[in-house]
Amino acid sequence: MKRNLKIDRVEIVNKDDILNSHSFFKPIMTSILNYYSSLLKLYSEPHYLSQLKKLHSLILKTLHCINTFLLNNLITSYAKSNHPSYAHRVFLQIPDRNIFSWNALLSASTKSGHLSDMRTIFNSMPEKDCISWNSMISGYASHGFPQKAAETYKLMLREGCTTQNRITFSTMLILSSSLSSSEFGTQVHCQVMKNGFGSHVFVGSPLVGMYSKGGHVSDAWLAFQEVKEKNIVLHNTMVMGFLRCGMIEESKRLFTGMRERDSISWTTMITGLTQNGCELDAISMFNEMRHAGVSMDQYTFGSVLTACGALAALGQGKQIHAFIIRTHFDDNVFVGSALVDMYSKCRSIRVAESIFNEMKVKNLVSWTAMLVGYGQNGFSEEAVGVFLQMQRCGVEPDDFTMGSAISSCANIASLEEGAQFHCQSIILGLVSFITVSNALVTLYGKCGNMEESHRLFDEMPTRDHVSWTALVSGYAQIGEAKETIELFERMMADGVKPDGVTFIGVLSACSRAAMVEKGYSYFNSMVNEHRIVPVADHYTCMIDLLSRSGRLKEAENFIKRMPFRPDAIGWATLLSSCRVHGNIEMAKWAAGFLVELDTQNPASYILLLNMHAVRRNWEEVARLRKEMRDKGVRKEPGCSWIKYNNKVHIFSADDQSHPDSKKIHAELEWIRMKMDEEGYVPDTSSVLHDVAEADKRLMLGHHSEKLAIAFGLIFLPDEFPIRVFKNLRVCIDCHNATKFISKITGREILVRDAARFHKFSNGLCSCGDFW
Repeated sequence: MKRNLKIDRVEIVNKDDILNSHSFFKPIMTSILNYYSSLLKLYSEPHYLSQLKKLHSLILKTLHCINTFLLNNLITSYAKSNHPSYAHRVFLQIPDRNIFSWNALLSASTKSGHLSDMRTIFNSMPEKDCISWNSMISGYASHGFPQKAAETYKLMLREGCTTQNRITFSTMLILSSSLSSSEFGTQVHCQVMKNGFGSHVFVGSPLVGMYSKGGHVSDAWLAFQEVKEKNIVLHNTMVMGFLRCGMIEESKRLFTGMRERDSISWTTMITGLTQNGCELDAISMFNEMRHAGVSMDQYTFGSVLTACGALAALGQGKQIHAFIIRTHFDDNVFVGSALVDMYSKCRSIRVAESIFNEMKVKNLVSWTAMLVGYGQNGFSEEAVGVFLQMQRCGVEPDDFTMGSAISSCANIASLEEGAQFHCQSIILGLVSFITVSNALVTLYGKCGNMEESHRLFDEMPTRDHVSWTALVSGYAQIGEAKETIELFERMMADGVKPDGVTFIGVLSACSRAAMVEKGYSYFNSMVNEHRIVPVADHYTCMIDLLSRSGRLKEAENFIKRMPFRPDAIGWATLLSSCRVHGNIEMAKWAAGFLVELDTQNPASYILLLNMHAVRRNWEEVARLRKEMRDKGVRKEPGCSWIKYNNKVHIFSADDQSHPDSKKIHAELEWIRMKMDEEGYVPDTSSVLHDVAEADKRLMLGHHSEKLAIAFGLIFLPDEFPIRVFKNLRVCIDCHNATKFISKITGREILVRDAARFHKFSNGLCSCGDFW
């Protein structure tokens, strides 16, 4: 921006007459000074620094004697341009410095964040006024030192500064909110009243904000009423105060009674209603705002999209998305992130993915929204992939993002990536955050490494109920019933309130240990003492507890007393127990309900086939197979996989495709010979075909999990546990065989199947031979 600096020429006839004529010279000088002062104000921005320097040079050339007023303006301009060194040079050139000169220099250090220089200048001032003290206070407050700002204010009072103004009080009230000190805020309020600013709207707004943030909404309301001439800012602050304290009706009454509302008023209501769980009201308020023709910003859209996501209101969300496109907010990174979050929560993960990929600019919130969205929709591998892509783009995670990435690793029991993220969290200083620590405890627990999980739990500086639940669930998952119950009792003794997930872990532990009475006791305690409404998972745990212990009739009666029918997992649990205890009639009853719930679920057919095959009832086996074919029910092919050198090795039954297939089958043959020596007898009941016994043994010998375990024995060092994953339940024979292998080789083998985690060690399994 170029401006021509032109001073009109004056015809001079007699030089001596002009010099001696004050009436002629003074107006010209005043005009020039005012002109320069106006230009200095115009160029008081960082991007005008070159123009400011040129103007400074012109002033030095055209004025032989520059007065203090203009030099003070020059200091102020350099201060606002964020160049305190230039401001300091000008200050040193002033022969007759006044308090305005000192305040201008002090302001330069304050704005630039040079707090040590600020303190030195302040201490050197021959005199101080309210502006000087305000500069010191705002300097500390705006650069992250609220405590020092408060100390400076107290020093101001001790030194007898009686010229406090509305800026002083406004700053101190905002500061007391950030310090969360109601006592200090009350002291400032007393000073406000003492100096007669209680009814001033500029002070009243931060006063209302301070009390409402501290939860003292009645005091906030009194402060609000004290102000005589209320403006829209004060009303908005009070509305926000009511909403912050959950006073929905009061906020609505105040909002409705406002004579004037702006975009902030509407957005405050929409945000507050969403945060208080009144999502329908928030969406309705958004529609009213839209019909009223009020302009909207990114915060308005972000809040209403959050409401749609909480309700999984896909239809409303799509309408708002269309409006966002029409108002050209679709390129806004804040709105884009909110759209990704909304579609993810509405189970439209592919739409969320498309929006995310089309975003021109992505920030940490955007990446986190996509990562969490994948995790919430069961796409944990994709979530881990997004996290890795985010890091390749140079975006550094915060504690929430890191915790979410580790949780995704836990969901797929990916210890390798999880351990890498653990190392990164240590390097980035995030491991001390409770969100990250909880995710790590969960990760190692779900991967069967309870030693590491418990170590991390013990090292946590603070723990919440999620921390305890993660450890309880970890022990429950690997079948350590005694440790699970002891930990739960310790949690209760420490006064930590359990939630529904905690009780799922405890009830499943009771089931593993056949502690029926204790399980009943915990279930009743959950309902009657902790007021937790049981969900399907809690009832499934109780069905498992009773049926696993052989109390099938009691399990049947329990089911009939339930407020709703069991889900597919509940019926499958009962069906599995019927297989173990050989109750074919109850198995048929459970299978009927399971088929009714999911006609394409093969679990009921497979378990019934297994039961009939054990009894050699091949006619019934054939009938069930035909029924499966007629209904199009297909059994998912079994496969197992193991990770080695950052590569996943997948095996299917009798697999010959692996490059090291000969080594693997040779290892299996050696294992079979050793197992025979130890007394292993194949359980051919798992073979659902009417073939010769020798053929059944041959089929069993090359199941996918056995191939994966053989691979691990060959390639993984002895000190490392063998971790195998399977997409279906482990069959009885493979379970027995793995117990023998763990004893013969002395290796710890962890198998994660479709039902649970099995930890094999020294010939025993953590599941207690029931899964």
